[in-house]
Amino acid sequence: MMKNPPHPGSVVKELCLDPMELNITDAAKILGIGRPALSAFINGRASLSLDMAIRISKAFGPDLEHLLKMQMYYDLAQAQKRAAEIDVKRYGGITQAEASI
Repeated sequence: MMKNPPHPGSVVKELCLDPMELNITDAAKILGIGRPALSAFINGRASLSLDMAIRISKAFGPDLEHLLKMQMYYDLAQAQKRAAEIDVKRYGGITQAEASI
């Protein structure tokens, strides 16, 4: 996994919208969503929903699973950056083997 993966919105803009010379307004119409929702996603202010991923995959062609994995890796990297701020100690009532999933 990359240490600092890009937000999937920037990737979708670079690989889908820019080559087709689509602005956010036109792309939102193609996707059947509101401009504010697409703008928030493209600009990294909103996560990729399952619905949005399906729409992007159908309209522009990227693999649905790949889109969702990009969001997962981005979310995981963001969470790991905040992990040190979360003050929780391991509970002593279970073993390491029992805790692993």
